[in-house]
Amino acid sequence: MESAGASVADPGSTSQGTPGIPAGASDAAARLGASPRHGEWVKVAWESGSADSLMAWVVYPEVKQKAPVVVVVHEIFGLSTWVRGVADQLAADGFIAIAPDLLSRVRGGPSSDELRSDSATKLIRGVNVAEMNRGVAAVAGYGMSLPAAAKKYGVVGYCWGGSASFNHAVFNNKGLGAAVVYYGTSAPRDSMPRIQAPVLGLYGGNDARVNATIGWADSTMKALNKSFTYSIFDGAGHGFLRAQDQPANLEAAKKAWPQTLAFFRQHLK
Repeated sequence: MESAGASVADPGSTSQGTPGIPAGASDAAARLGASPRHGEWVKVAWESGSADSLMAWVVYPEVKQKAPVVVVVHEIFGLSTWVRGVADQLAADGFIAIAPDLLSRVRGGPSSDELRSDSATKLIRGVNVAEMNRGVAAVAGYGMSLPAAAKKYGVVGYCWGGSASFNHAVFNNKGLGAAVVYYGTSAPRDSMPRIQAPVLGLYGGNDARVNATIGWADSTMKALNKSFTYSIFDGAGHGFLRAQDQPANLEAAKKAWPQTLAFFRQHLK
């Protein structure tokens, strides 16, 4: 389909990072400032009929047809400018991207202010798997209800959000078509029978803590006849999509992003 079939090129400059992939952390603000796409903050109810809400950043692609939705789950550092930049690149590539602030409750309510990384790291300890899944499901439902949206979604997450993405596949929410895990630990073995959507894992070679969970995830998913594919990028570290100032990380990002798009285009048609 057109909405998930062709990439829309961003204007390129050295201050905006490498065109065609999300900008690294140092270039994300400049890329966002130059984006031609419509992005906006929205409040979304945690659950149907609830007055309690969370904030999310939504970016729309410039396409003719209805587009699939991709939920972008932030790192341990919370909903940052960099994460909003990832959402913008997904919109450039033809998806409605929605990035929720899953810290909304523990930070005292919905807000569009970016937290300091140390504050977010402390607060994220108060977000358990059930809370994370409620938030992701809430914004996915909001996204799929948009008039411009197709009724299917994927989820992609980074670091803490990568683990969240794998666990959201376990949650098996209605409409979930694919989950992408960037350098996040795998879901518990005994939870994997509940997974229905295909899972893609993308890992840095120099990330032993996370990568120690790949082998048993692969063997367990195969034994269950579930779809789990993955790539490990030699020389890249944890957080390689964010930290593109390191050459090995940039090369990993250039390889991982096309895999992400191909996976979503295959499974979110």
